[in-house]
Parts: sequence; structure tokens; C-alpha cells
Amino acid sequence: MDAFAVAIAAGIALGTVSGRQTFRLAFHFGLFQFLMPVIGYLAGMTVERYIRGYDHWLAFALLGYIGGKMVLEGIRGGEEEGNGGKDPTRGMSLVLLSVATSIDALAVGISLGVLHSEGIVYPGIVIGIVAAIFTAAGLHLGKRLGTVFGRRMEVVGGLVLIVIGLKILFDHLRG
Repeated sequence: MDAFAVAIAAGIALGTVSGRQTFRLAFHFGLFQFLMPVIGYLAGMTVERYIRGYDHWLAFALLGYIGGKMVLEGIRGGEEEGNGGKDPTRGMSLVLLSVATSIDALAVGISLGVLHSEGIVYPGIVIGIVAAIFTAAGLHLGKRLGTVFGRRMEVVGGLVLIVIGLKILFDHLRG
């Protein structure tokens, strides 16, 4: 659901979404959602104590940064819709969003590794495929919302990313 919400925000920021952008975002989100639990599982008890202490802070910082940039770009609104700002389906924005939306999957994988649970590849594949489908759907839903509501939706999309980051942070701090 985090990938879906972030994809909606990305669709809003883009305004016009191409097939190539849809593929890039869906592929990367799906790939990271698959890889993170597998990597976490393999890491198991070895790195659990190191990652558990700051994974939520990392996700919060990444989503807060990208969300904050979207809010500022939406408020400034100096550039034409669909052409403004950076493309979140390219470069470091793509990597940061992929990591931020899948960091909790890493924690799940670590937990399964610690418990010595059997088989992580099949669940990882299912998680990756579902994330890719939800990402593509969210990206196009965001495009439609951005078309209907304009630049205001970029501000809303940025705020959604910040709220997701805060939710991840508070969930980990509470638990």
C-alpha cells in the first residue's frame, strides 16, 4: 500500500505519464519489494540489531525529503504541469522512492530469517508482482487526479509521502 500511495503521488507530480515511466516505476518498486525481504532473510540475525535501530528513520527521512520537495514545487507552481520538477521515475528519485517504500519488507525478511522460516523466494515473488501492479495502477490514478485538480494535488501528494514517512516512524517507535 505504501508503493501504491507513493505511485499516486508520483503520478500527480508527473501530470502526463508515459508507458515507459509506468514500466520503470512499477518494475523498480516490484523489484525492490521482491529483493528486500530476500536480502533481509539472508541477513537474518547477523545484521538485525544494526538495522532495526534506524530503518524507520531512514524511510521517514527519504519520504519526508521527497514529499517536502513535492510540496515546495506544488506551492511555487512556476513551471507548467507535466513538465515541472524532476521525474520521480528516473535517477536517484527512483532509487530513493524504491528503498523508502520497501524498507519495511527488509525488516519482514530479517524477522523471517531470525525465525528460520522456510522459503522466502515464492512470497518475495508474489510481493513483487503485487507491488508492481499496484504501482502501475497508482501512477495512473495519480495522473488522473493531477489532471482534474491541478498543482494542488502535487502538494497533497507530497503531504501524503510525508504522512507515510511519519506513520512508518511512529509505528516503529510505538512497537
